[in-house]
Amino acid sequence: MHAQLEYPFPTLPAPGETLEVAPGVHWIRMTLPFALNHINLWLLDDGEGVAIVDTGYDLDSTREAWDAILARVGRPVTRIIVTHYHPDHLGLAQWLSERSGARVCMSHGEFLAGYAVWNGLPGYNETDMVAQFRRNGLDEARCQAFMTRGNAYRRGVPSLPPSYRRLYEDDRLAIGGREWRVITGRGHSPEHCSLYCAEAGVLISGDMLLPRISTNVSVFAVTPDDDPLGRFLASIRGFEQLPETSLVLPSHGSPFRNIGLRVAQLVEHHDARCTELLAACAEARSAGDVLSTLFPRELDTHQVMFAMGEAIAHLNHLEHKGDVRRIEGVDGIVRFVKSN
Repeated sequence: MHAQLEYPFPTLPAPGETLEVAPGVHWIRMTLPFALNHINLWLLDDGEGVAIVDTGYDLDSTREAWDAILARVGRPVTRIIVTHYHPDHLGLAQWLSERSGARVCMSHGEFLAGYAVWNGLPGYNETDMVAQFRRNGLDEARCQAFMTRGNAYRRGVPSLPPSYRRLYEDDRLAIGGREWRVITGRGHSPEHCSLYCAEAGVLISGDMLLPRISTNVSVFAVTPDDDPLGRFLASIRGFEQLPETSLVLPSHGSPFRNIGLRVAQLVEHHDARCTELLAACAEARSAGDVLSTLFPRELDTHQVMFAMGEAIAHLNHLEHKGDVRRIEGVDGIVRFVKSN
């Protein structure tokens, strides 16, 4: 295993431009209105047309960039593949589908999750999220900040596809005369689809493998006792079976090589987080109590949402492993204390 990740592309694609990173594989970089200020999207040559992988968040600048790119490409869109339901990935899928006539392709879990959040179904809406955070010890001032946001998901996803082509684990997609295998991952989202092409030596990892930051892994109100971190760690260990020389195309950050090293780094990162929390839980602690342990910096409201989800995920993971036990106090707050 190499000592560090390799970044073969020192230059980023300019706004509204594409950069070829492998034969027939083109990198696009779009703006996001968050601290994480960009997303990588991909164009794959597909015979007389092009396939799109992920679509970007609904911004005027993103629509304009897509218009410019597709006009310059001058070929029809054959399909729109969405790795998962999060707004920076699914956001403009229906708009692009209407514009191009291409079908949206995604997994069943991601399609349904998008509809659940967009429509604010029980367990997927702001009210239930805040109730979960309050029950897990988040202070009232920060809880109230969430209640003023409304359905933030709809700001990035103006509309959803009414139908789709379903992707399954281990599906083989023929794109541009090459085979791309669907690899499903869990933990970050219900049924995230990465794409691997052995012939090209390329993995489009989506959010499952990022080079410089750790993918968000959260517990949602609909499944309060879930262990998404356990599923995430199991999913990324599956990537160790791919050749070390694979070019990984992440949704955030730059393309990189040395896939096994990155998996090891992420496993080590979450192990360290769990060790910190286990020490903190010598006395009963809620997710709100340990928020500053995991994230010792100032967080805005958007970041607090992810941070609380992560804190609950790590505590739930420790409970599933038997390292801590859950205590529900008379005050209604869920706390965890070290076992034995």
